[in-house]
Amino acid sequence: MTGQHRVEIDTGKPHPARMYDWYLGGKDNYPVDEAMGRQMLTLDPRVPVMARVNRAFMHRATRWLARNGTRQFLDVGTGIPTEPNLHQIAQEVAPDARVVYCDNDPIVLAHAAALLRGAPEGATDYLQADVRDPDAILEGARKILDFDRPVALSLVALLHFVSDEDGAHDLVGRLLAELPSGSHLVMTHATADFTPEESRAATEKLEAAGVTLALRSREEFTRFFDGLDLIEPGVVVPHLWHPELGEPVAGQDDGVVPGYGAVARKP
Repeated sequence: MTGQHRVEIDTGKPHPARMYDWYLGGKDNYPVDEAMGRQMLTLDPRVPVMARVNRAFMHRATRWLARNGTRQFLDVGTGIPTEPNLHQIAQEVAPDARVVYCDNDPIVLAHAAALLRGAPEGATDYLQADVRDPDAILEGARKILDFDRPVALSLVALLHFVSDEDGAHDLVGRLLAELPSGSHLVMTHATADFTPEESRAATEKLEAAGVTLALRSREEFTRFFDGLDLIEPGVVVPHLWHPELGEPVAGQDDGVVPGYGAVARKP
């Protein structure tokens, strides 16, 4: 695996990947993650549904891409392993698909073997890097992906943890700039458009705990796709993107899912 080195896990403050794991019912999280997760549930008890909706979107987008010829995937903000993983979806459709996972949480590195379980040897890898360091991501990804051929860049439920001050749009642009024509950008993103009061309270709680939350409007989210060709149906609430490609998530229609999702092709 790329980027294997000893790292310390900070259990003193919540981490989005571990909170996401807790929302999904996982056990690879710490009391600080559960405590913050419970605070989020007091603001909106449907947060676990949102987490599952994002995961299901990733499955459907990966399936669509693989069926339409994509054979390389770069998944940034991988999170703690759940079944099925992106490579399992892609390689079920196309056994020759190549996948690079990337995350900045050391606990994901500790589970990298689970991420790679069952994958064809040499076709799937994991690297430890932060989206705020796109050069490190690109350097590591090149060791398994061929940047002369299209790559699907997956940024699912990630960029709302990267502020404008950290240059979120520029970071995406930097990653896309290295990918050839025919590549795709796959994204979901939380928004305050539907629940402004709850979103404001969530932002304050997370930032007080040292976690950035940059909820963006539909217009701000759509900016990430400037210069790309959106795949129909364009920017939508995540569970409305090609629902025929997967099973519905329990509870997804019981209220608003405050986020957006889209897939776009680089001309």
